[in-house]
Amino acid sequence: MKTKIGLVDDHQLFLKSLSLLLESFNTYEVVLEALNGKDLQEKIKGRKELPDIILIDVNMPVMNGIETTRWLTENYPSIKPAALTMNADDNTIISMFKAGCCGYLLKDTHPNELEKALEEIDKKGYYNADACNINFRRILMKADEIGELQLTPKELTFLQYACSELTYKQIAAAMNLSERTIDGYRETLFKKFNVQSRVGLCLEAIRKELVKL
Repeated sequence: MKTKIGLVDDHQLFLKSLSLLLESFNTYEVVLEALNGKDLQEKIKGRKELPDIILIDVNMPVMNGIETTRWLTENYPSIKPAALTMNADDNTIISMFKAGCCGYLLKDTHPNELEKALEEIDKKGYYNADACNINFRRILMKADEIGELQLTPKELTFLQYACSELTYKQIAAAMNLSERTIDGYRETLFKKFNVQSRVGLCLEAIRKELVKL
């Protein structure tokens, strides 16, 4: 049985091209196409055949990807939403995962990687290309394990700021520290959390309940 896919993207040419690409994989069937979140709400209403996975663009008019993902998570928890976008901003990525996103892919992703990501989302419920494997839905609902990390008060403060929309320069100003000191906190926490990016750091902090949503 083929995995059913939904697509939400306001660029119709990309939407049609992506649909053809996915169906060329042979194991996927595109059952729904929408131009934004509002369009998705109308098209999914009353459907007997729901997508297993929905790929969602982030920057869309009327109802963006974050709002769309949040709505899907609340109203159709059986559907696995994943981002497919050109937006690589850390804060946007974090916001998408907080909304319930199961994976984050860029539109320049190689088709082979896209196919691998869809397979992992379908089988595991998540896809993460970062250093650590995280079940993003479990992060959002309830973490079962809390790591015994030894963090200083300053590191905890930095961690809270790192999971906000502030830039590292703004965090330095807020903590009344130099940017070099902030860089030091960042590198230290990357090692302690075994991650390679700010996104990975924030997701691990959420999973360990060191930062509240």
